Amino acid sequence: MGNVYKKLISYGKEKKHFLFLTIVFSVFAAFLQVLAFYHLYKLLENVILLDDMSNAKRYAFLIAGFLAGGGLLYFLSLILSHLFAFRIETNLRKFGIDGLTNASFKFFDLNSSGRIRKLIDDNAAQTHMAVAHLIPDNTGAMITPVLVLVLGFFISYRVGIVLVVMTAVSLVLLKYMMGEQQFMKIYQASLEKLSSETVEYIRGMQVVKIFGVDVRSFKALNTAIKEYAQNALNYSLSCKTPYVLFQELFFGVVAILIPVILLFTKAGSDLKLMSLELIMVFFLSGVLYTYIMKVMYLSMYTFQAQDAVSKLENMYKDMQEDVLQFGDKTEFKNHNIEFENVSFGYKKDNLILENLSFKLEENKSYALVGASGSGKTTIAKLISGFYNVNDGEIKIGGENITSYSKEALINEISFVFQDSKLFKTTIYENVALANKDASRKEVFEAMRLAGVDGIIAKFKDRENTVIGSKGVYLSGGEKQRVAIARAILKDAKIVIFDEASAAIDPDNEHELQKAFSNLMKEKTVIMIAHRLTSIRNVDEILVMENGKIIERGSDRELMKKDSVYKHFQDTYKTANDWRVADESVH
Repeated sequence: MGNVYKKLISYGKEKKHFLFLTIVFSVFAAFLQVLAFYHLYKLLENVILLDDMSNAKRYAFLIAGFLAGGGLLYFLSLILSHLFAFRIETNLRKFGIDGLTNASFKFFDLNSSGRIRKLIDDNAAQTHMAVAHLIPDNTGAMITPVLVLVLGFFISYRVGIVLVVMTAVSLVLLKYMMGEQQFMKIYQASLEKLSSETVEYIRGMQVVKIFGVDVRSFKALNTAIKEYAQNALNYSLSCKTPYVLFQELFFGVVAILIPVILLFTKAGSDLKLMSLELIMVFFLSGVLYTYIMKVMYLSMYTFQAQDAVSKLENMYKDMQEDVLQFGDKTEFKNHNIEFENVSFGYKKDNLILENLSFKLEENKSYALVGASGSGKTTIAKLISGFYNVNDGEIKIGGENITSYSKEALINEISFVFQDSKLFKTTIYENVALANKDASRKEVFEAMRLAGVDGIIAKFKDRENTVIGSKGVYLSGGEKQRVAIARAILKDAKIVIFDEASAAIDPDNEHELQKAFSNLMKEKTVIMIAHRLTSIRNVDEILVMENGKIIERGSDRELMKKDSVYKHFQDTYKTANDWRVADESVH
C-alpha cells in the first residue's frame, strides 16, 4: 500500500506542501472530535448520576464548539487533499497523453481507441478517491480509534473492554469485507473491457442505425455485458457475509447489551451507571464504525488506485515498445530513398516484406500498385519511420533513417491519407498546424494552391469557419484539399499519398488534381494508388505482389509488355466501362 502512495505522491510533488497541512488539520480534527465525546460523557454523568443540571449548558456549548471545530478542520483537510488529488489526476492524464505522442504505431495497432481512452482517462480518475481521502481518513483512522479506546477505559473498564472486543472483531472482518482480491481483479478487468467495447459500439452507431441491429448483434459487446454482470455479482457475493456480520456487530450491540445490564442490575449493580455506560458504548461504537468503514472504502480505493497506476505505467511501457531510436543528424545530402534487404512484419512470425531492395531517386514521382495486402502502405509507413524493420536498412540521402533526429525526419516527409483527419477547429488552424512558424500570408498561399480558397468562399466566416460538431461538415474531396494545403505549407521534400485519390467525387476531381500538381513540384513523390488513371504520368510505377516488387517502369513501358500492370489497367478499364454501361441502362 505504501508503495502505491509513494508513486501517487510523486505525480503531484509540486503540490506536496498540501499534504503537511492536511495532516496537521486532520490530527487536530481527531482530537477535537474525541474531546466532544469526553464532554458528552461529563454532561451525561452530571445529569444521570449526579442529577446536576447546573453545568449542562456549558457542556452543551463545549460539545457543539468541539464538533464544529473538528468538522471545520476536517473539511479544510479534505479541500487540500482533493486539490492535491486533482493535481495528481491531471498529471497522470498528461503522462498518458505525452506517452501517446511518442508511442509506437505498434501500440495503436494492438489497442482500440476505446481501450486507450479507458486506460488514460478512467484510470487517472480512479486514483482520485484514494488520494483525496488518503491523509484525512488515514490520519483519523490511526488516531481516533486509539483516543476512543482510551476514553472508553477512562469511563470504565467495562466500556473499554466492549470497545476493544468490537474493534478486534471488526478488524478481522475488515479483511474479508473487501471480498476476494481475485474477484476484485476480475471485476475491474471486465469493467475495462465493457467500457472499451461500449466506445467502439458507439463509434459504429451509424452502421447500427443503417442496418437496424441491436446490441445483441455485436458479439464482443454482448459478451462484455454478460461477463461484467456475472463478475459484479461474484464480487458482491464474496463481500456479503463479512459485511453483514460487521453491520450486526455494531448495530446489534445495544440489543445485546440491554439484557446484560438487566442481569447486572439484578445482581445489585447501579442501573444509572450501567445506563450511562450503555449510552457511551452506543456513541463511541458509532465513531469506531464510521472510521472502520472509512478504512474499508480507503482500502478499496487504494486497490483501485494501485491497479490504475499499474495499468498506466504498463501502458507507457507498451507505448515504448518498437519505437525507433533516432540519432541527431539534421541535414540530408539528398532525398534518394533506398531499401536494402528489408524484412518486416507487424507480427514477427508473419512477414509482409522479405529481403526487399529498391531505390527511388529524388525529385521524381513513383506509384506503388498491387492487390490489397501486397505491402504498399507498409513501405510508406516504414519510410516515415513508423516502425522498426526486422532486418535490413532504410536509407534517405545515403544514411539510415534512424541516424536522423525524429524532428528532422518528420520535417522532410508529408503524408496525405485517403481519409484525412481534420480537427474540430477552424479551417485556417487546420492548415496552419503543419508549420507553426508560417506567416498568415504563407498559410493563405498554401490554401490557394490547394484550392481551399474556393471552399472558404462558400462560408460566412471564411477561413475562421469551424469544422465539426459546432460548425460545418466538409465533403471527402474538400477534406483532402485541406490536407493537401497542410502538406504544401509544410513543404517537405518527400510526399507520400496513401490512396489519397481513391474516393474522389467528380465535382472535386479537377480541383484535387490541380492541388496534387502544386504539391508535387520539386518533390520526391510516392503514390499508393487504387485509382489507376491517376498514376499514368508518374515517372515510375512499382508493381507489388506478396511483399515483393515484380515489375517496374513507366506506364508506357509496362503497357507495351504482357505485364501484371497491363492486366490491372485492362481490368480497371473493363470495370469502369461496365459501370458506365450499367448507369446508362438506368
